[in-house]
Amino acid sequence: QVQLVESGGGLVQPGGSLRLSCAASGNIFSIYDMGWYRQAPEKQRELVATITSSGSTNYTDSVKGRFTISRDNAKNTVYLQMNSLKPEDTAVYFCNAAVQPKKFTSVNNYWGQGTQVTVSS
Repeated sequence: QVQLVESGGGLVQPGGSLRLSCAASGNIFSIYDMGWYRQAPEKQRELVATITSSGSTNYTDSVKGRFTISRDNAKNTVYLQMNSLKPEDTAVYFCNAAVQPKKFTSVNNYWGQGTQVTVSS
């Protein structure tokens, strides 16, 4: 089994910053792409940012220039630094990882439990 545990969410005022972390643990041979998604009330889950194992990144347009995704492969951890937060960033943020549990096995997709980010004055 593979577990993804997020941390770092909370309440922040507009213009503020938060840093989310997501640590993967369990049966892990290799981790490929990792990413962050978010889901606001009554909306579909959307991609926020992804990062490959070699460090290539991709962002949704609404967070470009404000959010930065990074990872520490030695710690099996992905981060999301969120700056200049806006009320429309309010959502539950989910961590995602493509993990190969053992050598010569298939790559499976795993999700964290989510962490709430609320941007409000």
